[in-house]
Amino acid sequence: MKMHKKIKYTDEHIGKVKIISDFLPSPDNLVMKEDTEKVTLTLTKSSIDFFKKAAKENHTQYQKMIRNLLNHYAMRHHET
Repeated sequence: MKMHKKIKYTDEHIGKVKIISDFLPSPDNLVMKEDTEKVTLTLTKSSIDFFKKAAKENHTQYQKMIRNLLNHYAMRHHET
C-alpha cells in the first residue's frame, strides 16, 4: 500500500541568503573530445551482426563498441 503524505508549506524565515555566480561548466565543456581519424574498414558480416546485436542490447552504437575495443587493444599492446 502506497501512502502519499501531503506537503504542507509554511512562510517561515530561512535566514540570510547569499547568491553565488554560476560556477558549473557549460554542457559543451563537459564533452570529452579525442582526436579521431576516419578510416575505411571492411569487416565480416558476422562481426558486424555481432556488434549490432550487442549494441542494441546495451543501448549504444555499434561503431562506438568497435572503436572502444580497438582502443583497449591498442592501449594494452602499445609499446612505451
